[in-house]
Amino acid sequence: MLFLHSISLIQFKNYTNRSFDFSKKVTGICGNNGVGKTNILDAIHYLCITKSYFSSNDAINVQHGSQGFRIQGLMELQDVTEKVVCILRENSKKEFAINDDAYTKFSQHIGRYPCVVIAPDDAVLITGGSEGRRSFLDSLLSQLDAGYLNSLIQYNRILQQRNSFLKGAAESGNLDDSLLAVLDEQLIPKGEEVFKKRRDFLVSFLPKVKRMYADIAQQDEGLSLLYESRLLDAGFEEILAATRQKDILLQRTTAGVHRDDISIQLGQQSFKSIASQGQRKSLLFALKLTELEVIKAEKKFAPILLLDDVFEKLDESRITSLLQNVCVENEGQVFITDTNTERLTTHLSNIKADFSIIEL
Repeated sequence: MLFLHSISLIQFKNYTNRSFDFSKKVTGICGNNGVGKTNILDAIHYLCITKSYFSSNDAINVQHGSQGFRIQGLMELQDVTEKVVCILRENSKKEFAINDDAYTKFSQHIGRYPCVVIAPDDAVLITGGSEGRRSFLDSLLSQLDAGYLNSLIQYNRILQQRNSFLKGAAESGNLDDSLLAVLDEQLIPKGEEVFKKRRDFLVSFLPKVKRMYADIAQQDEGLSLLYESRLLDAGFEEILAATRQKDILLQRTTAGVHRDDISIQLGQQSFKSIASQGQRKSLLFALKLTELEVIKAEKKFAPILLLDDVFEKLDESRITSLLQNVCVENEGQVFITDTNTERLTTHLSNIKADFSIIEL
């Protein structure tokens, strides 16, 4: 079992020094926009994943006028309570520790406290480009497989080196073929490792998403989800050889697992082009709830679920169905933000959820 009992925030976003205790399976966080509801969810995400869900720059999350922040939580994992601390120092150095034992690599923490987030900006998974879908897939697989995360980190590091080399060669007018060959030799095995793990995982994951979507929509709408990668048709070494001149011309690596995507179609047409708002939201829920189920099956306990302002544009029956799924049928701890205290309280009471409300 995974359960966050308390969290304290110092100089984090709009919180100077504030603590919150959590005793119920479901915690509703209510208040007007701008009071800091989402900031609590983001602090929980820091404790689970070592970083913000909503921004890539840690410094953005420091309270205005302050230098650095501290987030501390008491997390129960398999009946053992642990103190987890994330600190951003004044020099922008970040530290992360469990029971005062600091990690040498933050990647060592990923997967210890699995976490699933559903937030308004997640619509980019459906309507945006391939980067958002790759990020979703990478985040999920990284929580399940430390080997995948390690391969991905190494691939991205070598990819950056290769791109820097191509740019430098163009600026100097001197291309060292032997050095490019060395970079390719390093990049190929890591790329193939990432590809194989994505391919093998998606064989079972994508059909589960399709079934979940049909359950939410209460009908089969002809949804199609397919993994797209050039490595499905050729080896990475062959692909790099074929794109070599193009890479030199464009000064970047134009092919590889960093260009993979998940194709989403509805009745042989692009999903994002023809799907309604309701269908888009249903697919987002299907992706995230399937993520939750897969993590639970692998870890043997449910991840923490963070729901940020998910009720917008949902009718009452869909809200009830969603809350029944995540707050009653799901065994894990849930945090929900909403601007309407009465609405959330009524819905949670109707489904007989074990909940408490924090009003900000």
